Amino acid sequence: MFLKIVRTWFALCLMTLLAASAQAQTAARLPNVVILATGGTIAGTGATSTTTVGYTAAKVGVDDLIKAVPELKQVANVTGEQVFQIASENMSNEHWLTLAKRVNTLLAKPDVDGIVITHGTDTIEETAYFLDLVVKSRKPVVVVGAMRPSTAISADGPINLYNAVLTAGSPDAVGKGVLVVLNDQINAARDVSKTNTTTTDTFKATELGLLGYVVGNKAHFYRASTRKHTVDTEFDVSNLSALPQVDIAYTYANVGPTAVNALVAAGAKGLIHAGVGDGSLPNKVRPALSAAREKGVIIVRASRVGQGIVARNGEANDDQLDFVVADTLNPQKARILLMLALTKTNSTKEIQRMFYTY
Repeated sequence: MFLKIVRTWFALCLMTLLAASAQAQTAARLPNVVILATGGTIAGTGATSTTTVGYTAAKVGVDDLIKAVPELKQVANVTGEQVFQIASENMSNEHWLTLAKRVNTLLAKPDVDGIVITHGTDTIEETAYFLDLVVKSRKPVVVVGAMRPSTAISADGPINLYNAVLTAGSPDAVGKGVLVVLNDQINAARDVSKTNTTTTDTFKATELGLLGYVVGNKAHFYRASTRKHTVDTEFDVSNLSALPQVDIAYTYANVGPTAVNALVAAGAKGLIHAGVGDGSLPNKVRPALSAAREKGVIIVRASRVGQGIVARNGEANDDQLDFVVADTLNPQKARILLMLALTKTNSTKEIQRMFYTY
């Protein structure tokens, strides 16, 4: 009887050890993904379970975000860091530089396979594009957010976070540039924009199209951006403590030169002119932009339309004015590229090359 008990005990111990070994092997095969939390709606809370507007952003910490999605353990070995805790309308150049440097430091580690950044949706497209230009790794970087706070009945944050981690750990996401994942869709940082104030399907690359979907616990890619990004860019923020001041002047019917003059007086090194149509220059604004260029301010003609190419020498003689055109970048993304361009050069020819490259 004693021998039988010993054998049974030994068998149970062996089974426990084998199970632990199997779990360890499974964990070792999973990708290592770091979640960098910055706040936003995905970390927001509302007064009631039906509060989907008028909530408070950036209340839930990264540890609680991870705990809320226990399924993450099935697709990655996840760790988290709270980098910031802000609503994304308060995102600044300084925040971007801090975030980019942390991302590059983590991606340089051999035991980090990908990064997920939780972020407010208001400026998610801007942060994503900035990182797309300055991250120095082919490893996946996925920016994710939510349109409904964590306390809402139909909160989209948990599934978005799960899909983002799944994508960040996918070998198919390597070399695709910085990605934005929400609503089961994968978009390129350069092309995607927020298109609706409140709905969960707000993020779209309306003309150029999404890159793929997250379906059936897998990231499916169908296209890739042809524009250079990440390791193939010429931008390096490792030694930067600030970015040049670049502002946006918005155009509308009966617009005058007040905004342009004020921004130049405030120290702008570059101006994005968010023009009507194909970046048209109203008669009241053109002299102010020309005067700003004569003072050394770089002028980029963009469009408020949100789609299409701003044609060089189309609605203005850009060669004569010594202006740059934004190509297909919207004004807010054109601002990001111009800031980084100004860390390299003041040549409008070189800057125009960059707008056609990135």
